[in-house]
Amino acid sequence: MNNRFAVLDKGFVRLVGHMGGDEAVLDAARVCTGSLSRDAGRDQRLIAYLLAHSHLTPFEHAVFKFHVSAPIFVARQWFRHRFAAYNEISQRYTEVKEEFYVPALWRSQSAGNKQGSSAAAGLDHAALSKKLSGQVRSSLVVYRQMLAAGVAREMARLVLPMNLYTQFYWTVNARSLMNFIALRADEHAQWEIQQYALALARVMRRRMPWTWTAFMAHVWKGTNPRLRGPK
Repeated sequence: MNNRFAVLDKGFVRLVGHMGGDEAVLDAARVCTGSLSRDAGRDQRLIAYLLAHSHLTPFEHAVFKFHVSAPIFVARQWFRHRFAAYNEISQRYTEVKEEFYVPALWRSQSAGNKQGSSAAAGLDHAALSKKLSGQVRSSLVVYRQMLAAGVAREMARLVLPMNLYTQFYWTVNARSLMNFIALRADEHAQWEIQQYALALARVMRRRMPWTWTAFMAHVWKGTNPRLRGPK
């Protein structure tokens, strides 16, 4: 089973570990009454009932650990999801790699959404990507010059742009993961973080199929046809 998914031009989501699953949710839910699983049909209906009625604590007993590579501006949106554990690579201790996100297609400001964007066929996408690449190279040159001059890494990084890739470990329970997907896979979220949410959704759908089916039926209210895409 593939545990690593490429995202954007240089990023990825990799499942490092997984504890529990649909069974862990069922065990946690049934401990309240001391009952046991009887058959697959009843188990699936119980998971659906829990999500349909917002009985969500049993889903905290299934846990995922991910290794993520994403542009800094995506990571800063990601870290707003606080009910999880994070460890990020430090540019104080390591020199940055030459990994920067350069979009193939650019978007214009949305006319109806102040914080959103929309497709823009009229933009010169190649010229804009070339301009960004030139700016990135200039920043990287200055960064290396500062290091060579003896500037500390923690200060030299000030010249680096937000499209620099960072890496982090993210440990999250299924309840918080569903919340992330519900918000970030929606087409109203920034396109770049949508791509990460879709990768996470593929992992969850494979590892917790009963929960995923119930999530799509009772929790998901967004719009994104790709969320029902390939496994």
